[in-house]
Amino acid sequence: MSTIYDCGANNGDDIPYYLLRADKVVAIEANPNLAEGIRLRFSECINVGRLFVEECVVTGGYCGSTEFYINDTYDYLGTTNIPVHQDSGNYRKVKLKSRSITSIIEQYGEPYYIKIDIEGGDDEVLTSILKSGYRPPYLSVEAHSFDVFTTLVCLGNYKAFKLLDGLSVVDDYSDFRVTFQDGKSVPHAFPLHSAGPFGNDIAGDWMSTREFFKYLSFVGTGWKDIHVSSIDSPMCINGYEQLYDIAGVTSRWIFRVAIRRIAKLIRTKVFKLRL
Repeated sequence: MSTIYDCGANNGDDIPYYLLRADKVVAIEANPNLAEGIRLRFSECINVGRLFVEECVVTGGYCGSTEFYINDTYDYLGTTNIPVHQDSGNYRKVKLKSRSITSIIEQYGEPYYIKIDIEGGDDEVLTSILKSGYRPPYLSVEAHSFDVFTTLVCLGNYKAFKLLDGLSVVDDYSDFRVTFQDGKSVPHAFPLHSAGPFGNDIAGDWMSTREFFKYLSFVGTGWKDIHVSSIDSPMCINGYEQLYDIAGVTSRWIFRVAIRRIAKLIRTKVFKLRL
């Protein structure tokens, strides 16, 4: 039985898609109002045992009660971190129940896919998952810094990467269809602020560690989710990747030689004109 863990479920907008992709979904949400909204919205799925709601602050190891900052203006910005930007809505501090991610996984079973988007504690939870020996086939985590990428490579030993831009999910996947193994498909729309697809539902090939590092260095971090796979292979590996690197170095060398020759030719022409 495949299980998806939605860490930072917010209002549950990702749950319909996850229910299409797994037998069981565990929605983890700290904000009591949002958690109650999920329970009311998906009561039928809860009753038949396909959806489980964990109303708690998910942590890397601590269980008990934790200070949490609820944003009454933008509910998706709830965080355990002390708010820095006071213009990002109205925050209020509350004490909420907390559970470690590993205790939740032990309760519900081996993960098929884990989404981590908890506004601040992402790397802590990711580190706990990987150090506990879990290496899900698919995993995604919001990347506001390179720390997440480093953790995925060093602790998770992941070698296949994709990047999903949160701002473009709605437009890029407006005509998205969920395709099943029997070839049948159903349309699905991703609302604003939803995490979007995962795994091979994301357009494009899987990138190797080296190629993804170059790509992430170019586009930068922010409202972006790094997706990894332990069961898919990157587009170019081993000799092919080396070949691409050689081709890149060669092209850059040819370009520099061409520039030097053009510059030399221009200097020669200018010298002749002066004479």
